[in-house]
Amino acid sequence: MKALALGLLLLAAALYALATYLLPSHPGWGYLAAFAEAAMVGAIADWFAVTALFRHPLGLPIPHTAIIPRKQARLGRNLADFICTHFLATPQVMAKLEAFDAAGRLAGWLRQPAHAEAVGRQLVGVARYGIGALRDERVRQFIQRTATAKLREVDLACVGGQLLDMLTHQRRHQAMLDEVLARLDELLQDEAVQQRIAAGLSSEFSALRFRLFGKDIGLDEKAGQWSADKVVRRVSALIGEISRDSQHELRGKFDTCVAGLIGKLKDDPDFRLKGEQIREQLLAHPALAGYLRRLWDDLVDWLQADLADADSTIRRRLIRLCRHLGEALAADESMRRWLNDQLLEVAPTLVERHREDIRRYIAERVEKWNSDELVAQLERNVGKDLQFIRINGTLVGGLVGLVLHAVTRLLAG
Repeated sequence: MKALALGLLLLAAALYALATYLLPSHPGWGYLAAFAEAAMVGAIADWFAVTALFRHPLGLPIPHTAIIPRKQARLGRNLADFICTHFLATPQVMAKLEAFDAAGRLAGWLRQPAHAEAVGRQLVGVARYGIGALRDERVRQFIQRTATAKLREVDLACVGGQLLDMLTHQRRHQAMLDEVLARLDELLQDEAVQQRIAAGLSSEFSALRFRLFGKDIGLDEKAGQWSADKVVRRVSALIGEISRDSQHELRGKFDTCVAGLIGKLKDDPDFRLKGEQIREQLLAHPALAGYLRRLWDDLVDWLQADLADADSTIRRRLIRLCRHLGEALAADESMRRWLNDQLLEVAPTLVERHREDIRRYIAERVEKWNSDELVAQLERNVGKDLQFIRINGTLVGGLVGLVLHAVTRLLAG
């Protein structure tokens, strides 16, 4: 476009030289000379005007030229004021948000399988990067120090008491007792267990041996087997009694025992001291540090392997979660209305709080922009239209010159 505008100027100059040279031969050449002369004036004047916007014409420091570089800071402030006044004013922003229906648009967008999958891929990419950073030794040391510090804050005795306290809520410990007794009864009914009991009791009756007619006769095995049968039957009967009777005496003793243990774990200084000693021994043991490190590595390995898999479980769950969220929002008008209301409630505060920050940012960014870069960007975006000004100035100037020459000849005639 610059070449075209310059070409028209040179063409006008050539026409002016030709018409001036041929003017003595015919008066009609005067019209062409007037047209060409005025076209040159218009072209040069508009070239000067366009150039003066961006730089000094011919490098000469003529006043009121290189307007954009000289007024760069003021342009930035004016641009910031214009944007903040006409685009970021609270009423305009609120009107746009009310018509936008952010919750409805989000629901519709997330319901699309391709969009949910895109969100899942992005989240997996972020997670993969974050998990890769977890292998850094500094991160490992930080996690280990943090975990150890938190473990040192744990009062094992008190925690144990609280856990037992929760277990006894609504007599849940009695249900556990019933389960233990049932398993014990099953164990006693096992033939191998009964044989072991009988063998143990037989060893206690080893003295029940005598000689009859010169032959040793032992009653220890018979006594052991008989005693084992008695023990098993008696214990099974007792277990049955306890299971059938919710108010059995042994259940009350069990309650008392558990309550006493809970009280000691919570309040007894000796128990608390013992818990602290056990905790410190565990933390000081090198096996614990090794176990925590292996556990951490195994977790990171599993996460990395899953995220790298084309059929990643985590990615599928994330995609499913996004789609379910979109479907739930689409089906729940009250939730969408609530989300939109929350956005409308917080928006004015955010706009008021950050409008001046945006204004300052735009003004400072334009002011600090390199002048040559700014000029180049503006010329790249509006330069073609500015060259049309030069072209139009050439043609319009020529037509004005032609009209003036014709009027002058007419009046002179």
